[in-house]
Amino acid sequence: MTTGATNEEPAAWLRGVIELAAAAVLAEGDNHGYAVAQRLNEAGFGRLKGGVLYPVLARLESDGILSSTWAAGAGGPGRKVYSLTGRGARWLAEQGVRWGEFAERMDRLLSSTGAVGTGATTRSTRSENAASAADTRHRTRTTRSVEEGGIR
Repeated sequence: MTTGATNEEPAAWLRGVIELAAAAVLAEGDNHGYAVAQRLNEAGFGRLKGGVLYPVLARLESDGILSSTWAAGAGGPGRKVYSLTGRGARWLAEQGVRWGEFAERMDRLLSSTGAVGTGATTRSTRSENAASAADTRHRTRTTRSVEEGGIR
């Protein structure tokens, strides 16, 4: 199965994290599917085809992780805008912790085999990256809000 991603990571890696990644993007703010795909591309996940992303968004919505509303399009068709629900925020926090634990186990395994150097991602590096990402998300939301006249 191809994901439509153009990055160099194996497609199976993306299939394993696309739900978590899409939810993380929507934690930055409500958005339509195409904008979610653009943000994932900006984050280095490659260009996702709608046939990959939209079923994931639909599954997350049916699981109560996301909700959606229809918003009128500016000079075009309406758009389905997705939002992270309260349940989704809790799920994302839980999955984020689990992801960190999983990544640490993988780092230890790869380090023990010599497959990666001692510069493997550490908890402090992840914390620094998370803080930087949070700052970027805040600036992005503020910029979007100003550009769109305060409307998300």
